[in-house]
Amino acid sequence: MTMSHKETPPKPKLQTPKSIFLEEARESTNPYAIYTKSLMVDGRKVLTDPEGYILNMDEWSEDFARAQAEREGLVLTDEHWQVIHFIREYYEDHNVQAQVRDMVMHFRTLWGPDKGNSRHLHDIFPMGGPQKQGNRVAGMRKTKGEH
Repeated sequence: MTMSHKETPPKPKLQTPKSIFLEEARESTNPYAIYTKSLMVDGRKVLTDPEGYILNMDEWSEDFARAQAEREGLVLTDEHWQVIHFIREYYEDHNVQAQVRDMVMHFRTLWGPDKGNSRHLHDIFPMGGPQKQGNRVAGMRKTKGEH
C-alpha cells in the first residue's frame, strides 16, 4: 500500500520506563520530581528535586537552609536569614509563596529604599533571586510554571 503525499505515518508513542521513577519522588509532595537528590542534614538524608527544592516541606530546618546554601556556594548573612524567615512566615500565613513585590514592600519598610528593592534581593540571592534561590534555601517547593 502506498501513502499519498497528504498522509503521514502515525507517530510512535514514547513511554518512560517505570523503573526510572524513584518511589520517593512518586510519593513526595512534589509530583513533578522524577529524580531526587539528597542533602545530609543532621546525619539524615533530606530529599530534594534535581534543582534543590525540598520534597517534603516538613523536613525543613535551619540546618537544611545552611546545607542547601553551602551546596549553592551561598554564605548566609543576617539579611539572608531575614528573607528566609519572611518567606516561611508568609507561606504559613497565606498558604502561598510570597511574590518578589511582597518581599520588596516588606523589606523596603524594614531596610529602607537602598536595600529594600528587587535589585538588592537578587544580589544577595544571585542564583535565581529570592523567588528561586531564596525559596530553595527556605524549604519551599518549586513554584508552578517555573523553569
